[in-house]
Amino acid sequence: MTIDVFADIACPWCYIGEAHLAAALAQRPGLGVTRRWRPFQLQPDLPPSGGDIAFLDQKFGGPERRQAAFAHVTEAGERAGVRFDFEQLAGAPNTTDVHRLILLARTYGREWEMVDALFEGYFAEGRDLNDATDFEALAEHGGLPGADAGALLADDRFRKDVAQSQEIARRSGIGGVPLFLFGDKFALSGAQPVETFVQALDRATAPSG
Repeated sequence: MTIDVFADIACPWCYIGEAHLAAALAQRPGLGVTRRWRPFQLQPDLPPSGGDIAFLDQKFGGPERRQAAFAHVTEAGERAGVRFDFEQLAGAPNTTDVHRLILLARTYGREWEMVDALFEGYFAEGRDLNDATDFEALAEHGGLPGADAGALLADDRFRKDVAQSQEIARRSGIGGVPLFLFGDKFALSGAQPVETFVQALDRATAPSG
């Protein structure tokens, strides 16, 4: 069975949800489940250089609301075993290229290692996902040659795939992420608890009839 994960690297709840799913899969070894990243951009209209903290303040309705939201996410991340350091956050990135990098990593068999490297780099280390140097460093951390990531920035590989995934999500009524599609059976929305993912795995892999 394939679990399609519609998510965005700029989404903290996607980071937490992905960690919860990974923990659930660890409780059900041997299921033969494959996870597949499906690009989704929360802010597809951001310029290539992304947006700054002022953009985030506008999105959340001011600095105080932004800080409160970040504190809530940080607490949830601690429970999930993932670290957030919003003091280092490098603004709001345009995530087209990091989605393309994940799709490139899939061809190396390093899709989820790359996802984890990008989440950690952005949310815990203050990496700028729209900076070429940080981009190549994170690619190497995820197991790809930095030169291959640099070449990706210079061409259009996987750009159509990112746009197509966004359109599929739109036509399917997916307006927010994370969204986890369990084969053609059912979907879970949001960063559900680990126990909910375990139950979903049991349901999705139970013999029919």
